[in-house]
Amino acid sequence: MGTAEFAVPSLRRCVEKHDVVAVVSQPDRPGSRGAPAPRPVRDVAVEAGIEMLTPARIRDPAAVEAILAKAPDAIVVAAYGQILPEPLLERPRFGAINVHASVLPRWRGAAPIAHAILAGDGETGVSIMRMDKGLDTGPVYGRRSVGIPYDATTPALTAVLSELGADLLIEVLSSVETGEAHATPQPDDGATYAPRLRREDGELEWSQCSADDIDRHVRALQPWPGVTLPLDGGRMRILAGLPVKRLAVDEPPSPGAVLGPEGESLVVAAREDAFRVDLVQPPGARPMTPAAFLRGRRER
Repeated sequence: MGTAEFAVPSLRRCVEKHDVVAVVSQPDRPGSRGAPAPRPVRDVAVEAGIEMLTPARIRDPAAVEAILAKAPDAIVVAAYGQILPEPLLERPRFGAINVHASVLPRWRGAAPIAHAILAGDGETGVSIMRMDKGLDTGPVYGRRSVGIPYDATTPALTAVLSELGADLLIEVLSSVETGEAHATPQPDDGATYAPRLRREDGELEWSQCSADDIDRHVRALQPWPGVTLPLDGGRMRILAGLPVKRLAVDEPPSPGAVLGPEGESLVVAAREDAFRVDLVQPPGARPMTPAAFLRGRRER
C-alpha cells in the first residue's frame, strides 16, 4: 500500500523477493493545470502486471474486504496517505508493516522528512514497524540512521531514505517470514510529531525569520507548499538560496531590505543575518534568477 514516490523502491524490492498479490494506492486526483497528479506506485504496479486497487476511502468495508480477500500474509505500507482500519492491521498473519521515514519515536506523522530539515536535525533515518491503532506508535523491527547534509532538500533526502527503507524492509520481511523478527516497543521519551504540511507553513516574513530559518524552510518545503516572501512589492516564491552573514553596522537595515546584487542573485536582510535569493518563481511565470526577473520588469 503506497502512493508517493517514497514507496516505489519498497514496491520494486517486494516484487523481486515476494509474491505481491495486489497494490493499493490513492485514486487519481487533479494535479497542476488539471492534469492527474502523478501516481508513481500505480505506474510500477501496471508495469509489473500487478492488480491495482484504488479505494477512495480505505475504511470503506467494501475496500477492506477486497484487500482481505487476497489473503495477504502481510500488508506493507509506505507513504500511502490514509489511516488503516483495524481489520487490515490485525487479520493478516504478520499484520501491517510500515516503512517510516524517521528514526522513531522522533517525527511520527505525515511529513517526517520535511520536519527533520525544518528542525535543523543533524541526522534522520528510517524505521520498519508493525503498525497498531496509534499514529506511528507501533513496535519497531529495525532502524537505520543517516546524516542530513547541510544543503539537503526534501526531495533529495526522500530519495536517499526511500532506498534505505527498501533495503531494511526486505531484511525485516525475511526475518518475519522465518520467525526470527522481534519488534521492540517504542519509548515515550523523545517522541515528536510531524503533522501534514499546510500552505501557510510556507508564507514567511523577513521580519519574523532568521536567514537560517528561511534556508531550512526553502529546502524543506519542496515541492509543496513552497516558500513565499515579500519581494519587489509583492509575494514571490523562493526556490533556492543561501544564508549569508551580515556585516555588523551601527544601524542594521530593516528586514526585507535589499542589500544588493550578487551576480544573478539578490541579498536580502532577514531578522538575523541575510539571505541570498538565487532562484525565484513569480506568479504565473517560470523559475528564473532575481536578476532576470528585474531585467524583465525594467523592459516592460
